[in-house]
Amino acid sequence: MTETGSEKACCTPSGGESGGGEKSGGANGPLPATSDERKSILSADAILIPGGAGLIGSQQEYIQHDGEAPMRPTKVKPFRMAPTAVTNAEFARFVDATNFVTEAEEFGWSFVFWSAVSKDIEMTQAAVQTQWWRKVDGATWRDINGPGTEVEAWHPDHPAVHISWHDAEAYANWVGGRLPTETEWEHAARGGQGDVKFPWGDAEPNDTDSLPCNIWQGNFPNINSCADGYSETAPAKSFEANPFGLYNMVGNVWEWTADTYKIRSLKKPVKEKLKNMRGYKLLKGGSFLCHKSYCYRYRIAARSGNSPDSTTTHQGFRVVWDA
Repeated sequence: MTETGSEKACCTPSGGESGGGEKSGGANGPLPATSDERKSILSADAILIPGGAGLIGSQQEYIQHDGEAPMRPTKVKPFRMAPTAVTNAEFARFVDATNFVTEAEEFGWSFVFWSAVSKDIEMTQAAVQTQWWRKVDGATWRDINGPGTEVEAWHPDHPAVHISWHDAEAYANWVGGRLPTETEWEHAARGGQGDVKFPWGDAEPNDTDSLPCNIWQGNFPNINSCADGYSETAPAKSFEANPFGLYNMVGNVWEWTADTYKIRSLKKPVKEKLKNMRGYKLLKGGSFLCHKSYCYRYRIAARSGNSPDSTTTHQGFRVVWDA
């Protein structure tokens, strides 16, 4: 067991650490798009993911009490998946059509990584267990690092962030789709390659010359060399796609799934952990802040959970449709 297996707080704070609230999404959110709008949004880009025998989980428990082991076989029905996480441009079209207000906008704040906080902001509040996350008033999917940062941080082709699970569900409903299950997400990420650790195979990324995804390079959380070219999000369609044609299934941004965060275990530490995570939703894929020395969760089987109202600069989502 390496240091990555130790009990460390994940690099994602929950909304409850510094406020939050309740919001209804899904069927209570915006009405679905018209057939013409949906066709335009779905277009020919959605990829048919073949069904059949699949795998979920890992043979090895890389991170203790995360629930990724053991690996087990599963059956998957065919479905269609967007090749990328939902982009800022796509989310903006949704907001323009529906006047949707995200939870971060309703609450008036969101979490921003410490080094990205606008220099014009003098005082911020740190998250309880992860001091590198700062509560920033006015941080939203438009002003990603705080008020006045839209021009420098908001890019049309990057994944939309500061998106809660409720926000993601509302968008998915609007385009006539849904969020993927964990089984669907892992099946798609493996790309038909079987038992692989990453979407490209088993080759480990490093800090110098193996850079297949957007993660942290250096000493987390203080020094990021940005050897992969990015200090924050990369374009949603960047790096090499997996064999199914899906981009950034690991790294870049955590992706919300439809599932509630659960761990099948009778161990006392797991039960204690889950007591504080009731109602949490499952995220997959890791983000640009993951590094093997701290958060080795940019693997296909890795998983995390967060409150459905939580929003940060490294949480996004992608949509699936029934085949």
